[in-house]
Amino acid sequence: MKRLLLLATALAMGQFANTGASAQNAQGWTDADRSAFYSTDQGSRMIPLKWMMALKQPGTAAPFMADGLGRYGYLKNDATPGSAFPIGFTTNADANGNQFLGMTCAACHTREIQVNGVPVRIDGGPAIVEFQSLMADLDTAVGGVLADNGAFSEFAASVLGGTPNQTQIDALKVDVNDWFASYDAIVQCALPQQANPKMKCVTPPASQAWGPSRLDAVGMIIDRLAGLDVGPASNHHVMLKNIRRADAPTRYPFLWNASRQDRTQWPGFAPNGTTAFAMVRNVGEVVGVFGRFYPTKTMWGGADYDDNSIDTTGLLQLETLIAKLSPPPFKWGYDKALAAKGAEIYKWTVEQGAGCEGCHGIKSADPMLPAALWKTPIDNVGTDTREWATLGWKVDPGVLTGTRLGPLPALKPVEAATTVLGNAVGGIILSHIKEIAFYDLDNTHRFSGADGLLKTISSIYGEVEQLIVPASPGSYESRVMQGIWAAAPYLHNGSVPTLDDLLKPATERPTSFRIGPNYDPTGKVGLAATQTKFNFTLQTGCVPKNDPRYKAVLNSGNSNCGHEFGATLKPDEKAALLEYLKSL
Repeated sequence: MKRLLLLATALAMGQFANTGASAQNAQGWTDADRSAFYSTDQGSRMIPLKWMMALKQPGTAAPFMADGLGRYGYLKNDATPGSAFPIGFTTNADANGNQFLGMTCAACHTREIQVNGVPVRIDGGPAIVEFQSLMADLDTAVGGVLADNGAFSEFAASVLGGTPNQTQIDALKVDVNDWFASYDAIVQCALPQQANPKMKCVTPPASQAWGPSRLDAVGMIIDRLAGLDVGPASNHHVMLKNIRRADAPTRYPFLWNASRQDRTQWPGFAPNGTTAFAMVRNVGEVVGVFGRFYPTKTMWGGADYDDNSIDTTGLLQLETLIAKLSPPPFKWGYDKALAAKGAEIYKWTVEQGAGCEGCHGIKSADPMLPAALWKTPIDNVGTDTREWATLGWKVDPGVLTGTRLGPLPALKPVEAATTVLGNAVGGIILSHIKEIAFYDLDNTHRFSGADGLLKTISSIYGEVEQLIVPASPGSYESRVMQGIWAAAPYLHNGSVPTLDDLLKPATERPTSFRIGPNYDPTGKVGLAATQTKFNFTLQTGCVPKNDPRYKAVLNSGNSNCGHEFGATLKPDEKAALLEYLKSL
């Protein structure tokens, strides 16, 4: 009580800055914008809708959708009255009218934290959700239905309605088995800690789950494309040899200012700044969350990419909304005088003990680019290197072997996974070229006529050619710091719980912590020590560079090594820097 009275007095005297409106209403969006972001479809088809509504939670009689997937951390969509699905889950139909449930970027980039029991919505923030558990439970639920005739009969009655005959039930079972053959392959062979001895997976299970707020997005996109899309139709399109364990988890990035970076993705391999560039990264994301995509080889040796469910109009609408999104303001008040001191420390060089602004300050990118972009340095600061192992994967391009995308080289029998991904994404975009070329993303990129089509196609080829591993292994993007207070846990792999811990030497950072929505915005700034939403503790850590285990730890996927800027600051200097970071 005494502390609250002191804070109230300080606010009344003007010692602290007060941001006023809650973050939910102060990020540049109207209510209509927010509703659109939560519900705009992008073409993902995770599972037929009727199947999802008929499934039970594993081991119970409760419907799978009973709590709107809230048990995995997904958030109720209050912005769309009557919605039966959480934020970022949408429905779409195929040419035959069959409805599917899919995901959008909002599912992974909408955050809600709890501060002293009060929820605070942060649009565009890294979601605190357990995608791995959702995928595994869905696999268990469908596998259980297939293994039990009685359960399948109940499932079929719910899906088909009325009293289906045996022919209808058998036909449905063929469809479910076809879906399961593909889905079970990626669950068993890509997810950490899954281990089905009947499945001949290429790599063994990882020792630790991703946990809330993290997943290996790049690994899953590659596994989804190379493992489930480009194989022979006779084997459900599955190429099991291309699916590797996705054991390089990263924290979901925040979206505000994402459209202003000149490079995106944690390793910085995606150029940014044009409609075509935006589409390449977004189409890749839809492929990763089960957009339908079955390319075929044409009779003249090219590739046909038309069999895809990607909703490019929806993706462009979402990109437009993201461009309007502002960082969340810090709503609990901060000490302006102390923050002013912190602002000076933020500008210090590395030799002075901080060195923040050199990498994270706002700097203009190449003026030749077609938009006003910020330079995004791609630097190696000694953090976990595991995602780089993913970027080095080689795969069999399957049905795409020997095909070429426009002027690019033909795909060889063994190719870099990023090359296959680039060709596939480029091909999907070209199959929707008119929708993209004539869409005005921000009133500066409108093309028209044949010239506009040629410019867009040229941009796509240029983007695909640049979809390569950057030169320095272990390098990751250095984003600007606006809204950083809301993005815990920190480092690209989410291995540090608070900003206060990030300003310590790596060997002094926590080696384990629980992840969840409970938040400490005014003290250590980040995840609160006590979490009750999820029963998950992340095991992390670092060892000195002269320790023989160092390289293995650094490449574990869960290392909290590196980025030791600020580790030598004095306590009062650290306090000032933290106060300034709240103000951004």
